[in-house]
Formats: sequence, structure tokens, C-alpha cells
Amino acid sequence: PEAASITKGETLADTMRVVESYSDVIVLRHPLEGAARFAAEYAGIPVMNAGSGAEEHPTQALLDLYTIRKERGRIDGLNVALLGDLRYGRTVHSLAYGLSNYDVRLYLMSPDLLRMRREILDEIKGKIEVVNDTDLEEAIPELDVLYVTRIQKERFPDLGEYEKVRGSYMITIDTLKRAKEDSIVLHPLPRIDEIAPEVDMTPHAKYFGQVWNG
Repeated sequence: PEAASITKGETLADTMRVVESYSDVIVLRHPLEGAARFAAEYAGIPVMNAGSGAEEHPTQALLDLYTIRKERGRIDGLNVALLGDLRYGRTVHSLAYGLSNYDVRLYLMSPDLLRMRREILDEIKGKIEVVNDTDLEEAIPELDVLYVTRIQKERFPDLGEYEKVRGSYMITIDTLKRAKEDSIVLHPLPRIDEIAPEVDMTPHAKYFGQVWNG
């Protein structure tokens, strides 16, 4: 908010010290990567990371895991695909970490410029089966969960690079014709053009229920 002291030059460390005086827990969303970890060093109460730059979004991941379990009855044994901006999309980073605690097969699908960060791959590959560079059309019959993200235009340092990947993928009714009857499509929202509105009326679409769960 414009009225917040941080817009007047107050440091994040000082803000945490002030806020902890009248709170039991701090839920922090910040544009800089690592902000939540930094804040936790100065706050004397728990700090929950509700999104830090293009790094992570753990609270969204908890919601996503809950939604998967609610809709599919389990997480173990599922084939889950992350489709879209795996480089700048913080929700998929946290979800990948979360899913690595379960017995899942994880498919990663993205334009070349937007592949999953190497440090995340190194962390999860020893825990679960990861299938890289999969074609959606080939994999769709096997998937139980398709998690779609928008391309994070605002995080591109060069808009020329964004234009190279803009509109790279879209989920339509035709895409889902070969999907399992009980497969689900999730999205952390907002949606831009990566899921056609016509998909909303299919039994696969669970992204608005995903919002409700949170």
C-alpha cells in the first residue's frame, strides 16, 4: 500500500520488527527473491512465504496439493504435468518441491526459454521420476493432473524474449479429447490465453474450485 512505511524508505527488517509487535504470524508477499527468508531472520514470530519474486510460492503449493488430493483422492501414484512458464513461475517451483515428497511421475513441459531451474531439478530428481521436454499431445492420455501456468511477462528482462514464447501453448477442448475422464486441469490464476474459456465448462476444469479451496 502507498501509505505503508516501507514506501517511505523503511527497511524490510524494520517493518518486520514493527509488524511483529501486533501480530501472531506474518504472511509476506514480496517482489524480491529471498525476501521471506530475510524477513524471518528479523521477525520474532513465524513468517509465511506467500510469494517471493520469481522464486517460490509455498502457500499456493499447499493449496495445490490439497486440491489434487481432494479431487483425485490421493497424490501418490499420480502422473502430474507442469505446463508453461517453469522458469519464472514461482508456483510451479514450490509445487515441484512439494510433489517430490510423494510417489508421483512429474512431467515438465515448457518452451525452451522457460525450462525449470537447474537447482530445482537437481533437488527433486533424486526423489521422484521426472520426465523432461514431453510433448503434451503424446502425454495427455497418461496424465492425472495438468497444471497450467501463464507466461510471466512482467518478469522478462527483455520483452523481445517474451515475444518469442508468447502464445506458445493453449489448452482447448480438442486438447482434452484424449485425456482421462477423471483427469483435472489446474491453474494458479490469473489466466491470460493458455486455457480456452470453453474448457471451463468441462469436468476437467478445477481451477476455480482451486481458488475456493484457498
